[in-house]
Amino acid sequence: MTALSRFPRFFVTSPSPCPYLPGRQERKIFTELSGDHAGELNDALSRIGFRRSQSVAYRPSCAGCTACASVRVLTSGFEPNATQRKLLKRYSDLEVTACKPWATGEQYELLKRYLDSRHPGGGMAAMDESDYADMVEQSPVSSYVIEYREPPVDGQRGRLVGACITDQQGDGLSMIYSFFVTDDETRSGMGNYIIMDHILRARAAGLPYVYLGYWVKGSARMAYKTRYRPIEVLGPTGWSLLVDEDAVGAMPNAMAAALA
Repeated sequence: MTALSRFPRFFVTSPSPCPYLPGRQERKIFTELSGDHAGELNDALSRIGFRRSQSVAYRPSCAGCTACASVRVLTSGFEPNATQRKLLKRYSDLEVTACKPWATGEQYELLKRYLDSRHPGGGMAAMDESDYADMVEQSPVSSYVIEYREPPVDGQRGRLVGACITDQQGDGLSMIYSFFVTDDETRSGMGNYIIMDHILRARAAGLPYVYLGYWVKGSARMAYKTRYRPIEVLGPTGWSLLVDEDAVGAMPNAMAAALA
């Protein structure tokens, strides 16, 4: 295969309503991940802000707006704060397994409950079991479903309380999509625990980063991503540490700038 034939072709989607900033339109640039070099291409694109969805790598390419920024946690410097340490201790009983990317009915039922609770009417709300199987299994790169289960009871397998579709890249773990129980007060904070588990898991494997996807300054839905420090944000000049004033800037100013 020649270098020319391996060079990816990029496409741009039609504008659609932005899910994060009211009144804005989002647009994405994307390319297909396929063939023997899919993993290498995915790694390279991740370093410049792309995310994977099934066999496609994409990133925002919105006219007049750069509010979405890729973020990644530096695993070597992460030190959980007091609240995070309590959460790690609370969930130390969970059994964590890196499963092959094969969808199960149990995973799908957990996903449906999660979507109904957290994202009713969202873009994934109508996903059926076949759609979920495609999301998990149509991966041309090294990918896993990380399962989080309660301990066995009377010899029976423990309840599935969380899961994350995760890519293993050359320089880290990329959290593609996580979902978990939301109706059990004894398991509150599962989403935060899953992120910390990935950070500690990546560090133990000698991987420097955990990619958390996109962060939008001023978006309450995205604020949780800045709780894990040190964290880098991708800007026009490359990756740089996100400092506190970047994360806690006044929401009206951030929104006004994005909507200008």
